[in-house]
Amino acid sequence: MSDHEQELKRRAHDLDVSVWVGKNGIDAVVDELNDQLAASNLVKVKFLRAGRAGGTTEQKAAELAERVSADLFDVRGHTAVLHR
Repeated sequence: MSDHEQELKRRAHDLDVSVWVGKNGIDAVVDELNDQLAASNLVKVKFLRAGRAGGTTEQKAAELAERVSADLFDVRGHTAVLHR
Protein backbone atom coordinates (compact mmCIF):
# COMPACT_ATOMS: atom_id res chain seq x y z
CA MET A 1 0.00 0.00 0.00
CA SER A 2 1.42 3.37 -0.98
CA ASP A 3 1.88 6.24 1.47
CA HIS A 4 -0.95 8.08 -0.31
CA GLU A 5 -3.32 5.12 0.14
CA GLN A 6 -2.35 4.78 3.80
CA GLU A 7 -3.04 8.47 4.34
CA LEU A 8 -6.45 8.17 2.65
CA LYS A 9 -7.26 5.11 4.76
CA ARG A 10 -6.36 7.01 7.95
CA ARG A 11 -8.47 10.00 6.90
CA ALA A 12 -11.39 7.76 5.91
CA HIS A 13 -11.34 6.05 9.31
CA ASP A 14 -11.76 9.41 11.07
CA LEU A 15 -14.57 10.62 8.79
CA ASP A 16 -18.17 10.79 9.90
CA VAL A 17 -20.91 9.69 7.51
CA SER A 18 -22.13 12.82 5.73
CA VAL A 19 -24.37 11.37 2.98
CA TRP A 20 -27.16 8.85 3.54
CA VAL A 21 -28.76 6.91 0.67
CA GLY A 22 -32.33 5.99 1.56
CA LYS A 23 -35.60 5.14 -0.14
CA ASN A 24 -35.12 7.84 -2.80
CA GLY A 25 -32.00 6.05 -4.03
CA ILE A 26 -28.75 7.41 -5.36
CA ASP A 27 -30.40 9.95 -7.67
CA ALA A 28 -31.42 11.92 -4.59
CA VAL A 29 -27.84 12.35 -3.32
CA VAL A 30 -25.80 12.94 -6.51
CA ASP A 31 -25.78 16.75 -6.29
CA GLU A 32 -25.02 16.81 -2.57
CA LEU A 33 -22.26 14.25 -2.96
CA ASN A 34 -20.73 16.23 -5.85
CA ASP A 35 -20.69 19.35 -3.63
CA GLN A 36 -19.08 17.47 -0.74
CA LEU A 37 -16.45 15.85 -2.95
CA ALA A 38 -15.57 19.28 -4.37
CA ALA A 39 -15.06 20.61 -0.83
CA SER A 40 -13.33 17.53 0.57
CA ASN A 41 -12.03 14.83 -1.74
CA LEU A 42 -13.08 12.05 0.65
CA VAL A 43 -16.71 11.41 1.64
CA LYS A 44 -18.30 8.62 3.68
CA VAL A 45 -21.71 7.40 2.47
CA LYS A 46 -24.13 5.17 4.40
CA PHE A 47 -26.57 2.98 2.45
CA LEU A 48 -29.74 2.45 4.47
CA ARG A 49 -31.78 -0.71 3.87
CA ALA A 50 -34.23 1.07 1.53
CA GLY A 51 -31.29 2.55 -0.41
CA ARG A 52 -29.88 -0.90 -1.11
CA ALA A 53 -33.13 -2.28 -2.55
CA GLY A 54 -32.37 -4.43 -5.57
CA GLY A 55 -28.62 -4.62 -5.01
CA THR A 56 -25.69 -4.90 -2.65
CA THR A 57 -23.90 -2.05 -0.94
CA GLU A 58 -20.92 -2.66 -3.22
CA GLN A 59 -23.08 -2.45 -6.37
CA LYS A 60 -24.88 0.69 -5.25
CA ALA A 61 -21.64 2.34 -4.11
CA ALA A 62 -19.93 1.57 -7.44
CA GLU A 63 -22.91 3.00 -9.33
CA LEU A 64 -22.88 6.13 -7.19
CA ALA A 65 -19.11 6.56 -7.63
CA GLU A 66 -19.52 6.37 -11.39
CA ARG A 67 -22.33 8.95 -11.31
CA VAL A 68 -20.13 11.49 -9.50
CA SER A 69 -16.86 10.64 -11.30
CA ALA A 70 -15.21 9.42 -8.13
CA ASP A 71 -13.32 6.31 -7.09
CA LEU A 72 -14.84 3.81 -4.71
CA PHE A 73 -12.09 3.74 -2.10
CA ASP A 74 -13.55 1.34 0.48
CA VAL A 75 -16.75 -0.50 1.45
CA ARG A 76 -17.32 -1.82 4.96
CA GLY A 77 -20.71 -3.16 5.90
CA HIS A 78 -23.23 -0.71 4.50
CA THR A 79 -20.83 2.24 4.41
CA ALA A 80 -18.67 3.32 1.47
CA VAL A 81 -15.91 5.87 1.11
CA LEU A 82 -15.66 7.75 -2.17
CA HIS A 83 -12.57 9.66 -3.26
CA ARG A 84 -11.97 12.20 -5.96
